[in-house]
Amino acid sequence: MGSLQTVVCVKKVKQEAMEDWDETMPLPGDVIEGVAEGDDDELFVSAKAKSDLSAHLGKINQQFEVVWLKVKRGDATLKLRARIIQEKVSILHKKFTIRAATDDRHVAVLGDLTLDQCSELQEMSRRISNPDGGEFNRRGVKYEWRKKLALHLPDHRSTVISSILFNPLEGEHSIEATTSRCMAWFCAAVSSGAPLVFVNIQSEQIVNITPEKNKNTGKESWWSGKQQNNTPNLKVVHGIRLWFLPGISEVPLEMVPVPGEVRFGMDIQRTEEGFICVSAVTKGSAADRCGLNSLLEEAKANNYLLLISRLEGKSVIPSNVSSTGLIHCCDHSEIRSTLVSAMDRMDSVKLHIMALPESSDAAQANETSKASNDPKIFPLKEHHNNLSIQYNVS
Repeated sequence: MGSLQTVVCVKKVKQEAMEDWDETMPLPGDVIEGVAEGDDDELFVSAKAKSDLSAHLGKINQQFEVVWLKVKRGDATLKLRARIIQEKVSILHKKFTIRAATDDRHVAVLGDLTLDQCSELQEMSRRISNPDGGEFNRRGVKYEWRKKLALHLPDHRSTVISSILFNPLEGEHSIEATTSRCMAWFCAAVSSGAPLVFVNIQSEQIVNITPEKNKNTGKESWWSGKQQNNTPNLKVVHGIRLWFLPGISEVPLEMVPVPGEVRFGMDIQRTEEGFICVSAVTKGSAADRCGLNSLLEEAKANNYLLLISRLEGKSVIPSNVSSTGLIHCCDHSEIRSTLVSAMDRMDSVKLHIMALPESSDAAQANETSKASNDPKIFPLKEHHNNLSIQYNVS
């Protein structure tokens, strides 16, 4: 256990640019053993407390501006040149401290600290003033970011990792309750056959802005000469963000139509958790030619859903859950419009599929955890003239 006896020490310095520190300056952790007008050993006057040192500096300052400090830094005793400055306290009560002789910004804040506290500060100062002491020199190197993005990501707009933000429900003031809903959603998605991989979960501050109308009447506003204002009302709540991988990887596919085709041959549906899954593939179609049908058969054989993660580079994964409990997922009408427009122009369409786990053990575990034999999915429907029409968005 360290001694409780205190010594006069540099507690901190007001120089914020720590990269400009060097060993010739008073540094945090330096134990000040004495102060003098010159560097002769017999001239140094010791101080037992911060107040004593301030008094000595005040006396010296009447004749000299530059002083010598004898400091203990680790096992070494150093002599440093410094300048005396007066702290801004009051006109009647004067206090003095020191700053580096070579940098006016480097002002020392003195204090009475224990030796253990000084040692901790000295270690911090050593790392800052000599950052390369324990390792090789470092230098910046160029990196082909654009090339790496194109080479190693499924799409240059892909982030590889996905997340969904859960807002607390109205009246839900417990972070545990929001977390429970978040994990229930994830477990339900995996249980229904979504090949998601859990990565992390974290709390996140959410700022809700609602307009707060001025309660003054029109008459009061007329008398005051001021117009009514809508002052924003800020409310901070804590949500839960869930990070996950859309499958062990994303498989890029490209559906290329041929003359005479009127659809890509891919039927899609939406799951309860808001994901877009492939439900059927027409044989001989563009979707079949790109390998989508074989992936669908593999997914069905292993009791997984074949989920789309991106369409034309845009994510179709649910992004957040509102405070009313609604899952904000991709607008199916926009998906249909994208596919129909591409077919009209006879353009190819790129999509990414969530890859399935290769391990048979993982497939068996998924089958065991399924809540039911058939995943619950909702056909995408278009409402027109009060008539519900189910369609294949391809």
